[in-house]
Amino acid sequence: MIFYDFEVFERDWLAVFIDVTNQKEHVIINDKDKLRTLYERNMSNIWVGFNNRHYDQYIMKGILLGLDPKKINDWIIIQGKEGWQYSRVFNKLPMINYDVMPNPPVGLKTMEGFMGSNIKETEVPFDIKRKLTEKEIEQTVFYCRHDVEETIKVFLENVDVFNAMHGIVQAFPEYVSLSDIGSSEARITAKVLGCTKQDFNDEFDYFFLPCLRLNKYKYVQDWFSTAVKDCTEEMKINYTKAKENYEKANSIKLKKKWKSEMEKCDWTDSFRWQKYFYNRSLETVVAGIPHTFGFGGLHGATEKPIHKTGQILHVDVNNYYPSMLIAWGLVTRAAGNDNYPKVYVTRKKMKKAQVQAAKAGNKPLAKQWKKTQLPYKKMLNALSGAMKDKTNPAYDPRNNNCMCINGQLMLLDLIEHLEVIPGFELIQSNTDGLIIWIPDTDEAFEMVDDICWEWEQRCSTDKCSILLELDNISEIYQKDVNNYLWISADGDVERIGKYLKGLSAVDYDLPILNKALVDYMVKKIPVEQTINQCDDLKEFQKLVKLSDKYSHVEHEHCIPVQRVEGVRVKHTYYDYPKTQRYTYKSYRVFASNELQDGRILKCGGSRGKPEKFADTPDHCFIYNDDVNGVKVPQNLDKQWYIDLAKRRLKQFGIAA
Repeated sequence: MIFYDFEVFERDWLAVFIDVTNQKEHVIINDKDKLRTLYERNMSNIWVGFNNRHYDQYIMKGILLGLDPKKINDWIIIQGKEGWQYSRVFNKLPMINYDVMPNPPVGLKTMEGFMGSNIKETEVPFDIKRKLTEKEIEQTVFYCRHDVEETIKVFLENVDVFNAMHGIVQAFPEYVSLSDIGSSEARITAKVLGCTKQDFNDEFDYFFLPCLRLNKYKYVQDWFSTAVKDCTEEMKINYTKAKENYEKANSIKLKKKWKSEMEKCDWTDSFRWQKYFYNRSLETVVAGIPHTFGFGGLHGATEKPIHKTGQILHVDVNNYYPSMLIAWGLVTRAAGNDNYPKVYVTRKKMKKAQVQAAKAGNKPLAKQWKKTQLPYKKMLNALSGAMKDKTNPAYDPRNNNCMCINGQLMLLDLIEHLEVIPGFELIQSNTDGLIIWIPDTDEAFEMVDDICWEWEQRCSTDKCSILLELDNISEIYQKDVNNYLWISADGDVERIGKYLKGLSAVDYDLPILNKALVDYMVKKIPVEQTINQCDDLKEFQKLVKLSDKYSHVEHEHCIPVQRVEGVRVKHTYYDYPKTQRYTYKSYRVFASNELQDGRILKCGGSRGKPEKFADTPDHCFIYNDDVNGVKVPQNLDKQWYIDLAKRRLKQFGIAA
């Protein structure tokens, strides 16, 4: 396994390769022959990089093929095109690539920042028109080596993902090989299923499953039933209104606005029609709480935050989408075999073995079974996305629509039947389950159990059972359907959402706030105690990244000019006549208690004026060096973090 990274300039290129198997480093500068020797000796090896699937592999292949790496670089970076589109000749050079960039994408510097590493960038600009000096090459090699070393760290943090992909290759050697390990989960799943790209031309001919028994909320099913016709009529009406406003408009700005609206509502354009169709949604009240139904998933939660104890149940559909696909014959029609049900059954057996090991107290064995089933779990979950991807051989949008629509309606069916229980309260609905509150009586629980059993019998088929799991929750805090924490009856804690989720080494932003909120909710520890007792600077880090829409960053840093505004209520403001300018992309920011430290601003954007980065303090300092092991300095403003933690708790309905 070789980790690598390329740097390309107008008249120079260089690369650093770290062979972790043989523990060797190769630094190659403008030497095509040396690069060819390394490549030929390692053709069967796995080449690992960060974004190498879209960039580095094409630079390397281009150099080996005698192409200009700068032109390839500009094609990808400046013109924003895919590397494979540059030339078919790339196919002549086989290369097993594995990309550690996560999906959705997160930049390497940001991930380095999360890990606490040095995130300073080379001062050598990439638009130099001349040959680089020895000093410039030396500095570029230093930063390139650093990025390769950080890529290795990112790989190790997410090694389970690699092992899962490798597990698929090992489990299905007749369908995929090691060369497929760099493919996406959706792509490799399509290969395992033997999919052949087909155009069914029936995307909107979705149908409703016979298991549905809706009465009170039948109007939701009716909304889906007439969605195609209603979409067209709605677009026609909106187009007519936009056209009328366009003709009445007396300024270029207004005409431009209404012309854009007309284009958006052009029902004769199939692309715009589909975009409009899939953006439509139905907002309604179900069991007393607002819900949104659409062509993605079900979402329902109370408008106000919730904190509840008592008889709370998490009603979860076990492997909902995979089970439904098999039970009702909705697996992509492009599949050429029956591997999907086989993968499902195999994973189910592994899951059972994991649960048995856990119950027996054998944690190592349970952990091993969890890892073993990961490849199968990923394939099962990847199919639904693949069925909506036009470029994927598994493409079958009609079956995907059937799955999404019926999935929502089946859960709505369950809510309608549970709603008859005296005292029943719905706390939230999501794509694959519900959280409910019922009176703490045997009668109420037995009614839930009976209704769930009846629903399972109706929704299952002889091909596959669709089963519900009932988990007891002793306490729940909920901001909305995407942000909540519950404590189960056995003491386990489930944390969902930006403010509460468990953070990993490569996703470590404002970790002290997550810890403070969770400690308060679970252990009733005041946020002041959690924050004031922490002496590790890394726990307070906030990472920000400058997007391509802006040219540079300015940090207000000088003795400020104080001004007071207001008549009855006085407000103090600080103006900073001097700033420090930076062109780095990534910054690690901390709240400061020194007035000479002002805001960090992104500049050069379309608005024409500096803008503060979101979730950053008005007084901050920047620390882009390695922060691991660094203690909290005196100028860290812990009160800023305490105040922010309390504001976030208030969003959960808690006044701490």
